[in-house]
Amino acid sequence: MKIYLYRYLLASILFVGMISCKNDAPKSQMPTLTIPIVKVVKQDVPVYGDFVGQTYGRKDIPIRARVDGFLEGIYFDEGTRVKKGQLLYRIEPQSLTADVAAAESKVREAETNLVKARNDLNRVKPLAEIDAVSKSELDDAEAKFRAAEAQLNSAKANKKVTDISLSYSEVRSPIDGVIGITSAKVGEYVGKDPNPVILNTVSEIDSIIVRFFIIENIYLELARVYKQALRESAKGRRANPENSLGMELILNDGKSFAHRGFVYSVDNKVDPETGTVLAQALFPNPDNILRPGLFARLRAIMDTKEDALIVPQRAVQFVQGKPNVLVVDNENKVEFRAVAMGVKYLNMWEVVSGLKDGDKIVLEGAQKLRTGMIIEPKLIDFEIVGE
Repeated sequence: MKIYLYRYLLASILFVGMISCKNDAPKSQMPTLTIPIVKVVKQDVPVYGDFVGQTYGRKDIPIRARVDGFLEGIYFDEGTRVKKGQLLYRIEPQSLTADVAAAESKVREAETNLVKARNDLNRVKPLAEIDAVSKSELDDAEAKFRAAEAQLNSAKANKKVTDISLSYSEVRSPIDGVIGITSAKVGEYVGKDPNPVILNTVSEIDSIIVRFFIIENIYLELARVYKQALRESAKGRRANPENSLGMELILNDGKSFAHRGFVYSVDNKVDPETGTVLAQALFPNPDNILRPGLFARLRAIMDTKEDALIVPQRAVQFVQGKPNVLVVDNENKVEFRAVAMGVKYLNMWEVVSGLKDGDKIVLEGAQKLRTGMIIEPKLIDFEIVGE
């Protein structure tokens, strides 16, 4: 009996030992995670201001029908470039031609009357000098001559007006530019409501204007930057002040326009209801990619933070709305640390507090880690790039 009890106890001890060894084996063999990390770096960080605006042509000239009539012809391809003075439209000129003929007839009649009045005056003058006619007859002849002169001048002026009206039957481009799509069709009566008065618009788009509104304090900052640029330009430090006022244009597809622009004019008053002021930025548009009417977002450097600590945006985690990072110490142990964030800079983020220059933080894989874990860090040279 004792022998069986001894064997039972020995078997139990061996069984428990085997289970204990089996459970301990994975812990001792668990691999250390390789985690990418980056160093906190110190760098000057620009502070951007973002504004919402809309594009306009450098010149947007509406093409109006200045006389009434039926649209007789369209002489351009819509959406293409046109030259100054190029014929765009012709409005039916028949009634205008008739007006010109009538005005010409009035001129000829007035010229005839003037000739008669001049001849009558020339006959009366010698007779009046020898008292062959009365003084009143001379005055009457002189008055008729002056009236005939006035009548001729009036007729010529009326003829000039009809000539101008006839010239308006041919609508020509006022500038070189790109013309849009016509608001009327051939055969349509134009010139009076409800028919379209503005037939089209010609826009000069080699440069594009972006209009946007800025609040008062931003206006003061822009004014300060502009004044400083002018002073430095006057001292010969820059070729022109526009370089320091460079603005980035971000289009509705989220991409930046290839050319930078600058603020070139600000309205002379602040709207008391909104507390904003209208400003205009000018952008070169050599390829004519931009067109009037586009939504645009402007970005300008308003200030620079010197020696700011920056980290990749993707290294920052949020727990209940509060930012934190995973810091790796000299023993490769990780710990969560609350941080305070400042401005965003490209794909980086300024850290106001919680970190110091040279600290190492986890770039990716934070969801796999917990405070106190030891990792195998892989230092990454993180590249600062735009959006």
